[in-house]
Amino acid sequence: LEVQRGAPKNRGFMKLLAETGVKKLIQDVESDYMRDKRLHEIDEELFFTIDERRHNCDLTEKGRQAISPKNPEHFILPDLADELTRIDGDESLDEQNRARAREDLHRTYDDRAERLQNLSQLLRAYSLYEKDVNYVMQEGKVIIVDEFTGRMMPGRRFSDGLHQALEAKENVKVERDNQTLATITLQNYFRMYDKLAGMTGTAETEEGEFVDIYDLEVVIIPTNRPVVRDDHEDQLFRTKREKFAAVIEEIDEMHRAGRPVLVGTTSVETSELISRMLKRTKIPHAVLNAKYHDREAEIVAKAGLGGAVTIATNMAGRGTDIKLGEGVREAGGLHIIGTERHEARRIDRQLRGRSGRQGDPGSSRFYLSLEDDLMRLFQSEKMARIMDRLGVEEGEVIEHSFMTKAIERAQKRVEEQNFSIRKHLLEYDNVMNRQREIIYKRRLQSLEGEDLAEECKNLVQDIAAATVFEHTTESGSPHADDWDFAKLRQEFGQRLGVDLDFESLALEGRKPEDLRDVATKAVLDRYEEREALVGPAVYRQFERFVTLTTIDQNWKDHLYSLDRLREGIGLRAYGQKDPLLEYKKEAFQLFADLTDRLDLQTAERLLKTEIRAESPTAPPPPVGVAHRPSLVGAGAPAGPAGPGRGPAPPPPPTGRGTPAGRAAGAPGSSADRRGPAGGGKVQRVGRNEPCPCGSGKKYKKCHGRNA
Repeated sequence: LEVQRGAPKNRGFMKLLAETGVKKLIQDVESDYMRDKRLHEIDEELFFTIDERRHNCDLTEKGRQAISPKNPEHFILPDLADELTRIDGDESLDEQNRARAREDLHRTYDDRAERLQNLSQLLRAYSLYEKDVNYVMQEGKVIIVDEFTGRMMPGRRFSDGLHQALEAKENVKVERDNQTLATITLQNYFRMYDKLAGMTGTAETEEGEFVDIYDLEVVIIPTNRPVVRDDHEDQLFRTKREKFAAVIEEIDEMHRAGRPVLVGTTSVETSELISRMLKRTKIPHAVLNAKYHDREAEIVAKAGLGGAVTIATNMAGRGTDIKLGEGVREAGGLHIIGTERHEARRIDRQLRGRSGRQGDPGSSRFYLSLEDDLMRLFQSEKMARIMDRLGVEEGEVIEHSFMTKAIERAQKRVEEQNFSIRKHLLEYDNVMNRQREIIYKRRLQSLEGEDLAEECKNLVQDIAAATVFEHTTESGSPHADDWDFAKLRQEFGQRLGVDLDFESLALEGRKPEDLRDVATKAVLDRYEEREALVGPAVYRQFERFVTLTTIDQNWKDHLYSLDRLREGIGLRAYGQKDPLLEYKKEAFQLFADLTDRLDLQTAERLLKTEIRAESPTAPPPPVGVAHRPSLVGAGAPAGPAGPGRGPAPPPPPTGRGTPAGRAAGAPGSSADRRGPAGGGKVQRVGRNEPCPCGSGKKYKKCHGRNA
């Protein structure tokens, strides 16, 4: 029982499970321990436990002691609710020390949560993820293999540190985690369409999910011609060794009969194992998996010839049309051999569907063993009892319709479990879906060239009013004598670049409402002065440019914060809290902070970034090259303005503290000397676009007259 809890894929253990009565004995003992609530006694003897069905690994108390003997609390999360209550009730702490204690508590919680997450991912990488099954190694990199298509996914990385754990396992360079720039689940992506429909040959098994998620009904359309393929019952063996021996025997039989054979496998590892076995029997064959994807077209073109043997992962099981060679129809058509049942029934149906197309003859059969993952996790106990009762000897096979139905029931259970996981993921994505809609709508206004002048003016006035409100009405005192005018003046100037003597205004008897009116008028005057300096046309582009860059930078950071939040949110369950509710609450607060930050940074950049107008005597810009205003100031965005589309999203703004005059785009800077942005690409101005010189005329009637 300890081995099953700690190393269920141990080869010696799996061989032992094939012995008569062993599987049932282990299940009975486990049931007894669970009934008496003593299963923790088994786990206490282990360093970690593995739950294959949920794909989780958990560190035990013994494991924590072994990793950190001097500090057993190193991997134990503090109960935030209890600890915060204790801190708030500690009368020996003043408010400053109480705030510091809360901050220390949250820091301790975050450090330990990250430590546990990293360790859990390492355990998963070593215990649950197999090379040539879940991933392959190519040129020193870990490449994910799609379990449904069998294809490599270069550029894609497992999230939450799992990919780094696999890189550490394979002793290759551990790359930095990817930065998420945009994210959406497929479900929410498809639900953005006003109309949704589709066609596939395997939708029937997912009918419930289509109804539940998309409110779509699944309708079964009869095939163009009757299917005459002969689908044999599954054959079940005790061990993989017996199963593969039977597979080789059937391949040999079909090869001798002149029929083409397609052998479907669920992993690269299995396809290469069968290939080695066929080489020993001297049967010519081709292998199609993630490692040989570049030969796919060539292999598939020959797969339907008489006597051809093709071993393929799921790459050949999705929409691949295998043309039958001369005389193959008369021999019985293409024969499909499945070496294992997939967790999803639709994948098996796709494999079978390679044969018997458009009324052609064909046949199929699946070979299974009690050591297969699907059987081992969901059906092996029942099947082992049946085999014991029937007295099945080594090498003998069970073939019956009840067994095929039982396996399909197991697949259905796995599909329901996977649907539950996807639905749970969708619930998390729904939390930020509204956030995504708000931000993308705001960004689209800038991208589509809407006039942002009124919105930007309102924004800077709102920030001005809010700054005055913070230091007067919201300060906690209704009396002007208690207001910190020096701090208000300093912060107002830092945010909006306008110096106002609020103390003098207050001494004149001005109320907070009067101060806000003076402040909003002052920033509006500054805004209009800056617009007049370069002209309305250039300033409209500047507004769009600032809005876009500010949204892009902050949205990227917000997504990173949400990723970090998601990584450890599941650990809140240990504190008897619903992780989803906790995620909703904290994600909402993060979004509130994001919108405040967007408004403040946009206002700052609009009012503080220096824009240098072109000298009236300066020569016109070269024909076809877009002019852009020089932007100077810390954090000032800079980049080319694309004609007709507005400014494209630029590189990140210059870092904090960049000296004025050295920011990207300032005259004399390296960016300015290089010529047109984008490595020498010429940005052309449309004839009907506003002239970049800022005159307000169309380009064709100004500097473009002679173009």
